[in-house]
Amino acid sequence: MTALHIRRFPGSATLAVSGLSAAVLSAPALPSASAQSCPDVEVAFARGTGEPPGVGPTGQAFVDSLRPRIGGKSLDLYPVNYPASNEWSTGLDGIRDAGAHVVSEAASCPQTKMVLGGYSQGAAVMGFVTSAAVPDGVDPATVPKPLAPEVANHVAAVVLFGAPNVRAMNFLGEPPVAIGPTYQAKTIKVCAPEDPVCSDGMNFAAHDAYADDASMADQGAVFAAGQLGAGPGGPVSVVRSPHGGFGN
Repeated sequence: MTALHIRRFPGSATLAVSGLSAAVLSAPALPSASAQSCPDVEVAFARGTGEPPGVGPTGQAFVDSLRPRIGGKSLDLYPVNYPASNEWSTGLDGIRDAGAHVVSEAASCPQTKMVLGGYSQGAAVMGFVTSAAVPDGVDPATVPKPLAPEVANHVAAVVLFGAPNVRAMNFLGEPPVAIGPTYQAKTIKVCAPEDPVCSDGMNFAAHDAYADDASMADQGAVFAAGQLGAGPGGPVSVVRSPHGGFGN
């Protein structure tokens, strides 16, 4: 497994220079720490319900598949910070955290290409991050504002595994997820066959397939690599595993 750096919001560093000679003080300045730490690619991933803090098994499988597909590019990973609990209303914490991080990363590392990803509830979180408008019936004062249109230029791909469809969101009493127009062509939704969360199927075991069926992680990774200019890929809305494997 390739080692990855876990990056959080850029901080600041202060260098003490007391006692340095005039010659040293007149030397060319070194690049800032934040500039040095900017990766070529960053994956921001939101885990699914009940998974421990981090990116979760599906997120890890996706990153492990993506890493060798981007050649010599550096890759960092940002785990979205939110409860991922059965109380889906706390998904707002994930939308706030992910949205704020995307804005911060775009400003601090403008050359970094971002990949937004999520599984299950995390896929809904990331879908809402891309939304161009607050859903109907939701008080705009209670939810994060949509991202500025220019931020989309810094996002190369959006990869959603088991993203809840309208039926699932209605069942949960939540508004449907609408991918914003500027993100639609760079978004893929990977849905296991018969997964009731993202399809019309009723095989509940299928929703646990994404971490164990390598073909599904690979579908998302191939798409993202293509969007990053590192391999084949293209706009895809929904992809189902041709193998139908559920890994359990």
